[in-house]
Amino acid sequence: MNEFDARFLPPDDPQRRMLHNEVHARPSARVRLPALITYVALLNAGVTREQECAHLQRLPGHADLGLDRLQGNFLRLRCDGYTVKWERHTEFTRYSIVQPLPAHATWGSALPELASHVATGTEWLRALPGQTVAAIHLAMLPEGTDDPEILDKAQHWLGEGVLIGSRMGNTVDGLPHSSLLSHLRIGADGFERLLVLASPGITESRGGRISQRVLELETYRLMALRGLPVAKQLSPVLAQAESQLADITARLERQQGGDQALLDDLVALAAKVERATAEHGYRFSATRAYDAVVRERIAELRERPLHGTQTLGEFMQRRLSPAIATVEATAQRLTALSERVARTSALLRTRVDIATEAQNQQLLEKLTRGQDLQLRLQSTVEGLSIAAISYYVVSLLLYGAKALKLAGVPIQPELAAGLMIPLVLWGVWKTVQRIHDKLHRDSGH
Repeated sequence: MNEFDARFLPPDDPQRRMLHNEVHARPSARVRLPALITYVALLNAGVTREQECAHLQRLPGHADLGLDRLQGNFLRLRCDGYTVKWERHTEFTRYSIVQPLPAHATWGSALPELASHVATGTEWLRALPGQTVAAIHLAMLPEGTDDPEILDKAQHWLGEGVLIGSRMGNTVDGLPHSSLLSHLRIGADGFERLLVLASPGITESRGGRISQRVLELETYRLMALRGLPVAKQLSPVLAQAESQLADITARLERQQGGDQALLDDLVALAAKVERATAEHGYRFSATRAYDAVVRERIAELRERPLHGTQTLGEFMQRRLSPAIATVEATAQRLTALSERVARTSALLRTRVDIATEAQNQQLLEKLTRGQDLQLRLQSTVEGLSIAAISYYVVSLLLYGAKALKLAGVPIQPELAAGLMIPLVLWGVWKTVQRIHDKLHRDSGH
């Protein structure tokens, strides 16, 4: 924290500096024309910063390059007569080698050899860590914009293929400041070729901005298209899943098959759909993001038609848009299928809940009837118990009366026992009632 902040500001948020410097994280290069920019973008899955740092250390004069300098995702290294720019992104890392245009590759040359003239050497290029996504030779010349044979000469310089081109931007007098020409084809050396013809007075900073926009446009176009093979591969899987869901829904509607079988099929289908979402959801989201960047870069070029060619924006609109629409439609189809599976699951769950509730109601009715029968049986048993207990009590009283008669007491045992029967019945019944009351009190009822 500097002295000014320490004296006049509260403490900084821990991320303040990082967020503020993000706008300066990837500054445009300053390109002095004529120049050749060799650009390579590589997938960096499984490639560590240590590996990239070790490769950059192979550049002349940078053997002591520290890993800490690669933590900001951007680094420009100056070598003897050229510069190397390293940029690491989420999915790919790109390297840009800016050097003077070789003398044999000037305006009007016929398909000049470029790969063997890269300043870093071909061995350094071949050993770049990762898998190549884009490789471009971008030549920038401060001439040729007003050449009446611009298309013929550009065709010779670029090689075979239908030319795509446009005039770009505005100068102070309202005229385009440069022209872009290419056929967007990969040559025998593995590189695409892009040709920028700029006004002679173009500044180094503007040249850097032009090169950055053009190179990013092609890179993000290719990254956006990475979702197309995934969408094509997923299409038959989604068709099969939709057919399975339709069959399950029909069985649910006609009440065919048991709930358990329907549930098993639905769970298996839901797992398949969720797996596809987990595996490909990021790819589809990334495609949308890359496509948005492509559209932004096309708008930034401020293209004007170059007579006899299709502009880059028109080419992208006709070739890229259908692919992006296919990816977007597949992503929406996957989302819709997941939602339909969820709704079908809810229907099946409702059906199971209703069936379970009906079973519970039947079970409750059976329990109620069982309790009624149990109460009746208990009452019957209690009545029989009272009669049995009373019988034994009266029998005891009869034996007692007979004993008293033998002892000389003038008594008729049978008569005495008979007279005691009502009293005994009442006493036994009353005792049973007391027991019931005590049990109810103990149970809290």
